[in-house]
Amino acid sequence: MGKLIKNHWARLIVLTAAAYQILAAIQGFFWPKVFWDFATKNFDGAVKPVPILQIINLLFGILILAWEWPLGIVTHSILHKSIEVRLVVYPLSALVALLLYQGTNAGLYYLIGMGVYFWAFSEGEVRFSVPIIRHLPDRELTASSDRLSRTMDTPATIYG
Repeated sequence: MGKLIKNHWARLIVLTAAAYQILAAIQGFFWPKVFWDFATKNFDGAVKPVPILQIINLLFGILILAWEWPLGIVTHSILHKSIEVRLVVYPLSALVALLLYQGTNAGLYYLIGMGVYFWAFSEGEVRFSVPIIRHLPDRELTASSDRLSRTMDTPATIYG
């Protein structure tokens, strides 16, 4: 079996969180609600007259989705390759998502993704500018005597 590449797993978790955050921000425009309104009404000003919290959530979600997908201009930058910068930015995004009622799932996913990124960072993993599957060489698989040998399909042969 292969080795778990934790930063790629964290990337998928954070991509899910960013997608949830964007959808939560859009939903928050129609049904504005702060998650902590059962404890205090002090935060209602962030969502009701002007949707400040929803706009911040939308911007963070789009930024992180473009950062993790990655967007073409971000791909080879230092920010894209750095796990440390992610461990600084994602707590802010999780905090903003957890303040909005619709964004609590996204905030929890960010916390899980940060934990996995920290695990990867503590084990010395590094980020690649492109996904790892693009770095794998083509190889021929040989099967046992009762099976035919065949060539492994590469992304280039599958997608043209």
